[in-house]
Amino acid sequence: MAGKRKLGRRTDHRNAMLRNLVGSLLEHGRIETTLTRAKETQKMADKMITLGKRNTLHTRRQAASYLYEPKLVQKLFSEIAPEYEDRNGGYTRVLKLGPRRGDGSERAIIELV
Repeated sequence: MAGKRKLGRRTDHRNAMLRNLVGSLLEHGRIETTLTRAKETQKMADKMITLGKRNTLHTRRQAASYLYEPKLVQKLFSEIAPEYEDRNGGYTRVLKLGPRRGDGSERAIIELV
């Protein structure tokens, strides 16, 4: 499937949800969610870490416009991105967990490598 998954949400709700998921991933290093949300979060988290590796004023402002919390921008540029300095992509990993008890939706863990 080309493009973005819609995740059963309006555009503004979907974007807000992904921004929150990426923020939680950068804050905690690993989160549990559904498989499709994890795959979409992986795309955006990798883009944020790539911005962090470039570390210019412009990329800081781009990251700040996407992430909700300024402390996450600081953490991204000072702690997270330097760890991946010599790595070309693939900063996150998605691990499948199996179906969720309530509705059978496929669960996954997404974590920083």
